[in-house]
Amino acid sequence: MVVIESSYGYEGPLDLWETLRYALPQDRLLLRSVEGRVTFTQWTATGPATVSIEVADELVVTAHGTGAETAMGEVPRLLGLDDDPAGFDPGDGPLREMHRRSMGLRLGSSGRVFDTILPAVLGQRVTTGEAKRSLGRLVRAYGQPAPGHDDLRLPPTPERIAAISPERLRELGIERSRARVVSEVARRAVRLEEIMSMTRNDAERRLLAVPGIGPWTAALVMGAAWGDRDAVPVGDYHLPNTVAWALANEPRATDERMLELLDPFRPQRRRAVLLIKQQGGHAPRYGPRSPLSVISRDS
Repeated sequence: MVVIESSYGYEGPLDLWETLRYALPQDRLLLRSVEGRVTFTQWTATGPATVSIEVADELVVTAHGTGAETAMGEVPRLLGLDDDPAGFDPGDGPLREMHRRSMGLRLGSSGRVFDTILPAVLGQRVTTGEAKRSLGRLVRAYGQPAPGHDDLRLPPTPERIAAISPERLRELGIERSRARVVSEVARRAVRLEEIMSMTRNDAERRLLAVPGIGPWTAALVMGAAWGDRDAVPVGDYHLPNTVAWALANEPRATDERMLELLDPFRPQRRRAVLLIKQQGGHAPRYGPRSPLSVISRDS
């Protein structure tokens, strides 16, 4: 078993968990935080790896597996060590206090397109809870044991996902529309990973060319995997209302109104969105509730 340990210096505050949970798939078998130590699993170009990170005077990183060295080299990007939260101008409005409380949030990126697009597709047209359950079923059924950690698993590979029949996906609770897109992105995984070497516009075009991938899913991938700090997921059922309530005390909003309110925060609109999500406020609900099963318009 290959085991590598190293340390990284860093400047400024760093909230390890908040940074990683916005860059990596959220399932307790893939990403876990115990007493300040965050551990996650991933496939790298050189093989599987399990990485554990602790924050002290320095970042202490331990990696297991044949992909350990590759994973270790990707830690600075994943943690956004080149990101300077202090350089973000939240203006004089309500975002200023949110930003002050969350200076440790770094905008990192995983560089793992398939690992990001899979949970994003599973989140199409369903609640967050159902999306997480779908991911969990796939991880438990098709993820391999993680190196150095028997209680964790590696993300399912595109090859394994592509080989799953539509009937089996339905057994796992993934209905036909999502199953079709899951299979499509698995078959196109090699082409999709190529976006990491593309410009922002070309990368987004490559994503949107996949049947079933719309602006909502593309923005999630561009933010968490590619590293677009200005990505905004247009088409979310709740986000426009949440943003409008946080920034303008307006209980209802369209995508257009949301983008108008976020425009002053270019080129870091993704940071503004994540800060609003962190503070946990929701627009008040009133009148007949819309179906909880619909949260995005990607199809």
